[in-house]
Amino acid sequence: MKKLYRSTDNKYVAGVFGGLSDYFNVDANLLRLIFVICLIPSFFTFALIYLVAVVIIPKDMEIY
Repeated sequence: MKKLYRSTDNKYVAGVFGGLSDYFNVDANLLRLIFVICLIPSFFTFALIYLVAVVIIPKDMEIY
């Protein structure tokens, strides 16, 4: 079973979209682009969603 983690490899800020892209098997840059487009009209709402995701989603602890 897949688990959702924040990515430690594919990240710019906190790894939320890198982890989501691994979980849903899509490109992380596509998710980031969609987020930025949604962020423009309602900054506070989507910024708050991102911060909640950073707190809730655990960090990937893979050791290489």
